[in-house]
Amino acid sequence: MLIAVTGGLGFIGSNFIRYILSEEPSISLINIDAQTYAGNPDNLADIQSKKNYTYFKGLIQDYHFIEDIFRNHKIDAVINFAAETHVDRSIASAQPFIETNIVGTHVLLELALKHKIKKYIQISTDEVYGSIEPPQKFNENSPIKPNSPYSASKASADHLVRAYYKTYGLDTVTIRCSNNFGPYQYPEKIIPYFISLALENKKVPVYGDGMNIRDWVYVLDFCSAIKLILEKGKTSEVYNVGGDYEITNIDLTKKLLKLLGKPESLMDFVKDRPGHDRRYAMDSTKIKTELGWQRKYNFEQALEETIDWYKSNKAWIEKRTKALIT
Repeated sequence: MLIAVTGGLGFIGSNFIRYILSEEPSISLINIDAQTYAGNPDNLADIQSKKNYTYFKGLIQDYHFIEDIFRNHKIDAVINFAAETHVDRSIASAQPFIETNIVGTHVLLELALKHKIKKYIQISTDEVYGSIEPPQKFNENSPIKPNSPYSASKASADHLVRAYYKTYGLDTVTIRCSNNFGPYQYPEKIIPYFISLALENKKVPVYGDGMNIRDWVYVLDFCSAIKLILEKGKTSEVYNVGGDYEITNIDLTKKLLKLLGKPESLMDFVKDRPGHDRRYAMDSTKIKTELGWQRKYNFEQALEETIDWYKSNKAWIEKRTKALIT
């Protein structure tokens, strides 16, 4: 089986590539990545020499570049991780999000259809649903109500994926996940960002009152869900993947500081960002009951292991913090 992964040098993509090649050594894999600020070959330095791994540098919105790859390789499945993902960056400038997340997805769908690729998997986000009040959770039938340019671009891509199944019969699946965390996450996202700041005894900026709630899933648990959906996922379906672990941003910050041995006085409450969703919470019943997925990792243990990884890879963090939005 030959899988084409887009965005495979990013956080979730690189973790998935390492995971799938470890779990299924008979699989061959093509990685397509533009090497933007959040995607770096260092993330896959340990597998670059594998014979069943091939890397192509380029943009997914470049039709001719993607077609050349699809034409010259008999690809069985496409998994699209490639995306601009940082909400703050989308507020500052939405254009890159439109180009990568919408136009890029359209190019992949067009060429997957043209070259008769058997399965197309779109990696989406819980943010397409907007915000939800407790005790309710998002299920796969929840209405799409994005509140930021980032989430709107991802919702648009999701609609394109659905349309290519409904209109053309392309075998598509959409996966919407809650907040991922773990190794190799670019330090603009809250967990690696706050770790990198706290290790230097710098203030960590908490938006608003810090009471925004997020549902967290360890990246390797999410990778196992993707693998299961690749193998057993039903055509045209949407699958929510959550970690069943909700925590406010302020409590997460306190937990991180405690595990790092740092004082809570490092917390700095700053002006909230526009369109900041109050709560995300995912109902993963469907993937659990229909496909048998179960989380393997405990949040507390996974968070400690994540902190240990960043503490042991300070050079990796330092190399990437120069381009951060602060």
